[in-house]
Amino acid sequence: MKPIKFKNLIYGAVTLGILGVSCENEKTPEALDTTQLQATDLTAVQQMDQTQWATEEVLNLAEEVYQLEALSLEGKSVLNSGFLPDCAIITTEREGNLIEKTIDFGAGCESPNGNLLKGVVVISIERDFREGRRQIDLFLEDFSFNEMDIEGSATQVRMRSGDSANPEAVINSDFTATWPDGEQATWRGERIREWIEGYGSGFWGNHVFLITGSQTFSNRRGITYNRTVLEPLRRELACRFVVSGTLQVSREGWNGVLNFGDGSCDSRGELQLPNGQVKEVTLRRIRP
Repeated sequence: MKPIKFKNLIYGAVTLGILGVSCENEKTPEALDTTQLQATDLTAVQQMDQTQWATEEVLNLAEEVYQLEALSLEGKSVLNSGFLPDCAIITTEREGNLIEKTIDFGAGCESPNGNLLKGVVVISIERDFREGRRQIDLFLEDFSFNEMDIEGSATQVRMRSGDSANPEAVINSDFTATWPDGEQATWRGERIREWIEGYGSGFWGNHVFLITGSQTFSNRRGITYNRTVLEPLRRELACRFVVSGTLQVSREGWNGVLNFGDGSCDSRGELQLPNGQVKEVTLRRIRP
């Protein structure tokens, strides 16, 4: 058996940067208006939402593979929720206490919830699942989500304290995305994801998560935004959108609060600006 390569990759990974571009006529971040919503800000808000959606889908794939492996090693009945598409090819390598799972979507593989996945997701997990704390390392290879190329890695630490507690994961990620039109952005930071509904149900459409935490997001113009969850974001896998919760988005001299709504599954959000104005924004418009 060839040696597991993922551990070396994840520990040797270089922090991903973004490509900066300059233009003589382009405004610098300091020149942007500090009260009004700029086109740059609106685009950044939409891009943030797209990238976080892609991140969630990748993490859910890793979670599904983890669950299947854990139940199998514990000798329990394996409940495949159906979230992994049939066209994905999964290979397994074991060495000591580490298990490496490679999920290969090839040149194009559609997920049950309608997303087009390409390339490879590699996850490394511990073999002993009896403790209450588990770490999953994730690395992307030539991966794209709905034609958006994504590079990078993430570490997910799963915890569950007691039989009645919801499964919870602390996730640190560092990703870079490139859109088909050449736009590019990098996001990194920590999020905490609590699995509040559907755990062990055997069907992915019942899964519901609450997400908190904060991240930085840097776009191609070199403008860095901070995104901090104010009220937990509710993500239902049966919906393509975050259905509720609030998120603060800020850069130097400017901030807005994005409200995802009252629980309805739709693409609309409301962005409250520093001057009190509320603007409706359309989210997650990328499609396979």
